[in-house]
Amino acid sequence: MAISLRLSDEETSLIKNYASLHNISISELFRQAVMEKIEDEYDLQCYEKAMKLYSEDQTTYTLDEVEKELGL
Repeated sequence: MAISLRLSDEETSLIKNYASLHNISISELFRQAVMEKIEDEYDLQCYEKAMKLYSEDQTTYTLDEVEKELGL
C-alpha cells in the first residue's frame, strides 16, 4: 500500500537526515514510528484498565503465593 504525506522542505530534510543517520529507509522510519505510536496507545489503554480494576480490588499477591497457586 502506498501512502503520501505533505511535508515542508524542512521536515523532508530532517526526516531524510534522520533516516540516513540510522541507516534505514524513510518507509521503515515511518513504519516504526507509527507502530510505536499504536503500541504506546494500546499500552496506555491496558494500564488505565488495570488501574481501574485495581482501584476496585486492591488485593495483591506475592510471587511465592502466585507460584504456589499455579503449582510452579
